[in-house]
This record gives sequence, structure tokens and C-alpha cells, in this order.
Amino acid sequence: MKNIKLIEVPSEIGAGTRGASLGIDAIKIAALDFMSNFFVHFPSEKIPTENKLLFEPIESPYAKRIKGVVAMYEKISKSVQETIKNKFLPVVLSGDHSSAGATIAGIKMAKPNSKLGVIWIDAHADLHTPYTTPSGNMHGMPLAISINEDNEECAVHELDGETKKYWNQLKNIGKIAPKVLPEDIVFISLRDFEKEEKHIIEKYGMKVVTTSEVRRKGPENIVRSVVRYLSDCTDIYISFDVDSLDSTISKGTGTPVSNGLKEREVEDLISKFTQIRKVCCFEITEVNPTLDKENLMAEIAFNILQRSVNALMMN
Repeated sequence: MKNIKLIEVPSEIGAGTRGASLGIDAIKIAALDFMSNFFVHFPSEKIPTENKLLFEPIESPYAKRIKGVVAMYEKISKSVQETIKNKFLPVVLSGDHSSAGATIAGIKMAKPNSKLGVIWIDAHADLHTPYTTPSGNMHGMPLAISINEDNEECAVHELDGETKKYWNQLKNIGKIAPKVLPEDIVFISLRDFEKEEKHIIEKYGMKVVTTSEVRRKGPENIVRSVVRYLSDCTDIYISFDVDSLDSTISKGTGTPVSNGLKEREVEDLISKFTQIRKVCCFEITEVNPTLDKENLMAEIAFNILQRSVNALMMN
């Protein structure tokens, strides 16, 4: 039986749309509406945010609020590291997806010799860098940070010294870079990415499982093939961005994309993935209740959270 610890990261400085910092409370409200005492069962820790930066002018246009992101990475990675060292399995609830790079850093800091596999269930590749970003929003960059990639061959921006310094700091948190090898990342339901990100995916031959593939083969077969693909990894981290769901249901997130997964498909995929013994951390991110009606996205996220945690505990 595994001990679970919840790590709450109500930060949204990496997002382009406001409101993701309210996602964790929205999930807790969904639990209350379902008469569930889920949140009473587990120890939890809330990471202090840098959301006050949202009221300040942007200093780095190609890596917005990067100074705050560095501060968040230090806090989150330390929390994840200590959680694992204390023999708990971290379940991270985060506002925006930029913090996933910090979660990955914390896993590597706790297990420096592990070969970490990443299952990235997301409509987006999150492989942009300050050199290539179309928006400057840092929730589009956590995987580039984790694989220590600048993608300068596709650069469209010149960086100032300050931005460059913080960017290098992010990639080197925990003094380990890269934290994950590109070939140890599996994208599921990826469908919205730019040519600069495509360049990285093709350069390293990164594995992509499309929505139609999930539908054609069924969640069980997908899970089996992904586990086989990551068989030489010692640990697996699962990151679930709610925008992997189809935009007809994922209204309550900042970047909805059509042709996504159905609620049932995501639930089946994640509850099967979380049964894998190698899973050392699970993260849910990007619920934004300000964009939603009737808290639907948070309710879906809570159902997935509950099923996943039950599977994780049985591991």
C-alpha cells in the first residue's frame, strides 16, 4: 500500500489566461458536491505562489514572469524531493502546466540515478523555449526545460542576458540536466503544436499517440504499448493536462482544442496507467473554473483524481 501526499500548487504565472490558480479549489468544491471526503484523507502541502507578479509589468516578453517561475521551481522541486524521500508518492494539483518541469526536477533530485519516463497527456507539446515561443507564456515550455533544449536552430527571438540567465537556471535546477531524455517521453492526444516543436519531436523521434489511435486500439492496448516502450525506465511520471479532453467538454481550461479525448477514455487511460508499479508521481493541471459552466471541468478532474489515487494506493 503506497502513502499518498497531495502537493497543491495554485500558481498561474505561466499561463496566458487568468484563473487557473482557482482550479484546485474548484476540484475541492467538486469533491464536496459529490459528498466525498477525499481531501481529508491525505496529508497535503500548499506551495506559496508568486501570483502577485500578475499585477506587475512583464520584464521578459519571451519568457513572461520567468523570475517568478524560477522561484516556483525551487519551492516545488524541493517539496516533491522531500515527499519522495519521506516515502510518500506525490500527487500534484497545479494551476498551470509550467510547474511540471519543477515536479520532474523534484523527482530527479530525489532519485538522481533513476531513468525517468514521462507520460504527457496533453493537447500541446509544451516544447517551446524563449527562443521560439509565439506567446512568451511559460506553460508552453516545461518539457523543453526538462530535456535541456534551447532549440536555437528554430530561433525567432534574440534573448536579453537576464532572460537567458534565468532560462539556464531553470534547466539546471537540482544541478541535473537533462532530467529526462526525449526518447523517454510519450505524448498522448497531442494535436496542437507549432513547427518549432515539431522540429524537436522529429529530431529526437519522440513518441506520439494520437486521439484516433486511442480510439482505434482502446485504452488497454495503448497502456500496454506505452509500458513496453518505456520498459527500460525505472520510474514513470504522469502529467495530465485537462485540455487533452475534447473542447466540447474542456471549456474550463485556458487552451481548449477540438478532436480530443472523451472523459471516459481519459479516465480509463489514467486509471490503467496509475496501476503501473513504476509510477512515482501523478499531476493534474490547467483546470480554470472562471471559463467553465457548472464547474464541469473540475468535476471531471476530481473523478479522474479519485480513480487514479485509488489505483496508485493499490500499487
